[in-house]
Amino acid sequence: MKRVIVIGCPGAGKSTFARKLAAKTGLPLHYLDMIWHRADRTVIGRDEFDRELDKLLIEDEWIIDGNYARTLPLRLAHCDTVFFFDIPLEECLEGAKSRLGKKRVDMPWVDDELDPEFLQWIMDFPRDVVPEIERHLKNFDKTIISFHSREEADKFIASSE
Repeated sequence: MKRVIVIGCPGAGKSTFARKLAAKTGLPLHYLDMIWHRADRTVIGRDEFDRELDKLLIEDEWIIDGNYARTLPLRLAHCDTVFFFDIPLEECLEGAKSRLGKKRVDMPWVDDELDPEFLQWIMDFPRDVVPEIERHLKNFDKTIISFHSREEADKFIASSE
């Protein structure tokens, strides 16, 4: 396990898991949200994002946390391990709400409320995004580890000691 992607619904616990995995493995951790979003709540352009992602993908070792479905095929082509957080919607919504008002290392600002558009994206994720992820993973011939609860993810970290 040298090139890892962590994907799944917002609020599922991806970033927390990625931090724990990075601490265990020593692999460098990169958050796609920190590349895409600026502190002033604007975003960089697609071309700039793709250039930054390309720089990461040529490295020998990494953990990349984030969905960005448009780039999933490219990341899958470069990784050897996928952690897919297929967590129930209610847990994801609770996870997203629990981080309100808290500073995070995976986002360049603090949210005090859930943006309605972001909330809708979370709610639509199981219907709109999960099938796309599953379609891409069907053809992935390397390691895929799916978690259906945060407890499963925690057990994985604990068992890798």
